[in-house]
Amino acid sequence: MEFERPLKEIPELEDGWEPEDAEETAEDPGRQAGPRFFEWTVEETEEEMRIDRYLSDRFPELTRSYVQRMIKEGAVLVNGAGVKSSYRVAGGDKVFLMRPEPTVLSIRPEPIPLEILYEDQDLLIVNKPKGMVVHPAAGHYSGTLVNAVLYHCGDSLSGINGVLRPGIVHRIDRDTTGSLIVCKNDRAHQCIAGQLKEHSITRKYRALVHGRLSADGTVHAAIGRHPQNRKQMAANVPNGKDAVTHYHILEQFDGYTYVECQLETGRTHQIRVHMKSIGHPLVGDQVYGPSRCPFPGLQGQTLHAMTIGFRHPSTGAYLEFDAPLPEYFEELLRKLRNHTA
Repeated sequence: MEFERPLKEIPELEDGWEPEDAEETAEDPGRQAGPRFFEWTVEETEEEMRIDRYLSDRFPELTRSYVQRMIKEGAVLVNGAGVKSSYRVAGGDKVFLMRPEPTVLSIRPEPIPLEILYEDQDLLIVNKPKGMVVHPAAGHYSGTLVNAVLYHCGDSLSGINGVLRPGIVHRIDRDTTGSLIVCKNDRAHQCIAGQLKEHSITRKYRALVHGRLSADGTVHAAIGRHPQNRKQMAANVPNGKDAVTHYHILEQFDGYTYVECQLETGRTHQIRVHMKSIGHPLVGDQVYGPSRCPFPGLQGQTLHAMTIGFRHPSTGAYLEFDAPLPEYFEELLRKLRNHTA
């Protein structure tokens, strides 16, 4: 099955905190039935791309061969007519796309160990490891956090986000580690989602960036889809969403800085994009950092969701938890300290 996702609502996946029910729930393949239809106009910056590549870039979850099959079957029209996969789009082209009815998957519980920081009848806080996908999607239907919490919690999970994402109210990138809330009932889910939307949850990250920062600071730059690479985000682009990241220097090394980043907003890849925009990309970031990582074997960006604070959905009391840094991150800091000394 191809994981269904709408063109105009590519999910916000900031460096740790997207309210899952804010934009994507309406298109949940566990709850939606029947084909869906989308129409949009090609931008001038996108012209001259083959239509199959153009669509697979706009729908990253769809393979190019799947897009080619959709085109061949007449599910794609350009200016009211069918086209071949080799057709090159032009600025102003009107594209019509029909997405078929998604197939509902049955996600199986798996006995995957979880590092639980806190748990009660309403929710649990887990420290997500590096390399773990939060919920099933194309190419990842096992080994996810959802598979693990289904085994741990059984039927005691919120159902607001459907069969693919039970209990998931927000998420973090595959290679980002740290604190993540899982909700056990719909009331808790709605409460936490509301706090995420109003930006009242405390969200502090630890990151290692290239270069030596001279002082603490704030990056206030709108973030939106990259105009040329639709799989990336960029700062200060047209139609971007307001985004604010505060950073505080924790330690400095030869050529690197260890920082704490606190978010006011939650945009796609926010910390990664903001730090790149000021010339200090995250170490190990294969998307926004240097093409060659200075530390061989490092898997993805050095980014950890350290602190999470929120109002408890039942008691209203403010709770705050810290997820310990993963061993790979601690070891990297030790190496840098020894080298600097």
